Amino acid sequence: MQHILLALFPSIALIVSGYLLQQRRVLANDFWSGAEKLNYYVFFPALLFSSLALARADWLHLSNVIWTMLSVIALVMVVMYGLRWHRKLPPARFGVYVQSAVRFNTYIGLAVVSALAAASGAQMLAVILAVCIPLVNVLSIVALLPQEQLRLGNVLTSVLKNPLVSSCIAGILVNVLHIPLWQGLEQLLKLLATCSLTMGLLCVGAALQFTQVRAQWRLVLLNSAWRLLCIPLLAWGMCQWFGLSVVATQVLVIFFGLPTASASYILTKVLKGDAPLMASIISLQTLLSLLTLPLLIFLTT
Repeated sequence: MQHILLALFPSIALIVSGYLLQQRRVLANDFWSGAEKLNYYVFFPALLFSSLALARADWLHLSNVIWTMLSVIALVMVVMYGLRWHRKLPPARFGVYVQSAVRFNTYIGLAVVSALAAASGAQMLAVILAVCIPLVNVLSIVALLPQEQLRLGNVLTSVLKNPLVSSCIAGILVNVLHIPLWQGLEQLLKLLATCSLTMGLLCVGAALQFTQVRAQWRLVLLNSAWRLLCIPLLAWGMCQWFGLSVVATQVLVIFFGLPTASASYILTKVLKGDAPLMASIISLQTLLSLLTLPLLIFLTT
């Protein structure tokens, strides 16, 4: 258990540091806004592109991992749409629930997996992210849009504008087509990627908001338990069903045990969803994941 806590400590320390810096107003709000944009449009796309373009991944060998991941997401979405039908949920609220269940904080995921599973786990997670990022963006947009606005063109435009999606597609194409990268460009991408996780985790901490949690604490707590415990346990069961290796099982359980993405708040606000509820869920899930992730990692080792 000690090595798990040691691996998680840098991520936890950076998130707490970001929260304290924001609460004490050490840095202006404009700084955090600029840092988030810089990370979202430059650093993190560079990390995703370089991870996928330079990965020595056997895509065929990882097909079982991908099918397991897709199976878990499919089951989760069946439950979510069943809940929508049963509760007659409006898109503004349903979109929040979908994002809280299927979106993921990639900064925490890459930091934890890199510390625990080294290069093999990080490459496996990069492939999972490449498949999942476009998929969960589509699922989130479809869930948030009212029925009358659900047009294929609207959804595709929103997804393709996402720099994370485009960087994943570009990285996969470079890898699969064996397009060589100039060594100077490789070094630049590595430098940009190095900034991404540190900046991302600090911004995760700075974005935490707990003022709204009290108003709907039962709902937010139930939602967090579903995301942080039930879904990763479902993932563990599917890994056993597909007969995955210990490393693959651990990577998938960590992936599905991640809190939802901080960027969920931005998408919810843009598409006129329940932004205060989304902010509460993001904050509580991020906080509780610091407790649940060590437990999940311990159970899969």
